[in-house]
Amino acid sequence: MASAQQILHDVFGYTQFRGAQQAIVEHVAAGGDALVLMPTGGGKSLCYQIPALLREGVGIVVSPLIALMQDQVDALIQVGVKAAFLNSSLDADSAREVSARLQRGDLDLLYVAPERLLMPGFLAMLEQVEAHVGIALFAIDEAHCVSQWGHDFRPEYRQLTVLHERFPAVPRIALTATADAPTRSEIVERLGLQEASQFVSSFDRPNIKYRVTQKNNARKQLETFLENEHPNDAGIVYCLSRRKVEETADWLRERGWDALPYHAGLDASTRNANQQRFLREEGVIMVATVAFGMGIDKPNVRFVAHLDLPKSMEGYYQETGRAGRDGLPADAWMAYGLGDVVSMRQMLDGSDAPEERKRVERRKLDALLGFCESTACRHQTILRYFGEEHPGDCGQCDNCLEPVETWDGTQAAQMALSCVYRTGQRFGVVHLVDVLLGKETDKIRQFNHHVLSTYGIGKELTQAQWGSVFRQLVAAGYLETDMEAYGGLKLLDAARPVLKGEQAVWLRHDPEPERRKATKAERASRAREAFAGANDDPLWLALKGKRLELAREQGVPPYVIFHDSTLLEILNNKPQTLAELGRISGIGQAKLSRYGDAFLQVLEESQGGG
Repeated sequence: MASAQQILHDVFGYTQFRGAQQAIVEHVAAGGDALVLMPTGGGKSLCYQIPALLREGVGIVVSPLIALMQDQVDALIQVGVKAAFLNSSLDADSAREVSARLQRGDLDLLYVAPERLLMPGFLAMLEQVEAHVGIALFAIDEAHCVSQWGHDFRPEYRQLTVLHERFPAVPRIALTATADAPTRSEIVERLGLQEASQFVSSFDRPNIKYRVTQKNNARKQLETFLENEHPNDAGIVYCLSRRKVEETADWLRERGWDALPYHAGLDASTRNANQQRFLREEGVIMVATVAFGMGIDKPNVRFVAHLDLPKSMEGYYQETGRAGRDGLPADAWMAYGLGDVVSMRQMLDGSDAPEERKRVERRKLDALLGFCESTACRHQTILRYFGEEHPGDCGQCDNCLEPVETWDGTQAAQMALSCVYRTGQRFGVVHLVDVLLGKETDKIRQFNHHVLSTYGIGKELTQAQWGSVFRQLVAAGYLETDMEAYGGLKLLDAARPVLKGEQAVWLRHDPEPERRKATKAERASRAREAFAGANDDPLWLALKGKRLELAREQGVPPYVIFHDSTLLEILNNKPQTLAELGRISGIGQAKLSRYGDAFLQVLEESQGGG
């Protein structure tokens, strides 16, 4: 019988496990239940794929999204694993064929949607499979979907306790890339995993550079970011509304970018076509709502950009985690302003959710706002939210690379808080700043605010600087947005000692926006750093060209053939023989026999030409 190490090497092409992978594989292979929390790109899939190959019978994987199933099955077939999926994308004949393969023991792994799994007929079929073929394990992917406090709640997940009730001898492994302590507890309770071993890996994604910038013409800021650092890269741009997704994608296309929209309002065929282009072509930018992305397994997404605030830290962490899954450098860039906070809170307060749920969501949004305004290391702030400590400055975020200047904003804070109080705690930032700057507007005259003691006392700061002051006072908990007053600001208890002069306030100094375009050399510098000069190397282009050719022949995404990290290792090591190529990470026996000669020929031709 093959060992876990042997399968890891021969099938998947890796020489050693990462982090807790080996302990998880051995525990589940021995029949134990497990809850696995591992960051995106940390190798969760191997934690159930290898035990499924080690144990007798078929592994059943519960997965919430069709795109994820298609990706995983394509990748498994490439390495010689007998895998299939059952979901609504299959026609009746194809579904019957998969079911027949399942019943006759011709599958190593079957991916299935929770809705399909819970059908009485399917559960009855699984009982027959268990009796005659055997079920190796149940893997419940994206397990945070079980939590009503999570960001991707799927009610069907609540019913997955049926697996333990009807198949008590079959081990279960629940996996997620993001879950704070309350969500983790709910996963255990709802799935009946009280006896399961918990494997919690570090949430840190050290290859991701986090940056948050104040909104100042967000589209142009996005374009500058793309031009400077990702002129030819694949990435995702998240927007809050469907309309903004469409408008942003159109604008980027007009500016020469290969951008596509994705949101739940598009018809299924358009969504699927756009998703397939993003997965199978190079350098495509997907502009999307959060409807896009969960389970997207494209490893070479080089950036994730947010033009609007996500709903929570969990949402932000998972969305940004779609960048750099191959371990190579990637960017998480976000532009935000106080208007985002007002919009998010209006959406939250106007929802039909129970008050308890709203309180939880407000807390999550406040935590995200605190992250945006923080002067501390971004990696530290994220990890602290998930109950983990970071050893020191990361060197991979804006606050560490360019430490934020702070200034004694006590007097400015007192002016701002006093202005909120004297105008009746029912006006928004724009009007409050107009009062402080002594502007003569119809609204100021309408409410007699030109006679207030705070009128015109703030002329030493600009309108933009006052906007930053108010935003930071909200983030620090001195002010909050009052939805009953249509987004007006009102004082919180913490403001009292500031107004009395009993407490100092230090504020983040937001620099003036950078308007200079980077030079061509500067734009390429990050890419050169990431790929060790690969983008300028003809051999790199030839290797990528061969990969794309093979992918198109088979109708699969290029990364299913080889990841960028594998191509990069081929480029740097230039293997001469199949044996040498087989030592490259990510090349198992099936891929070596299928593609080895083609890539060796590319290497040989490059040397002959050089």
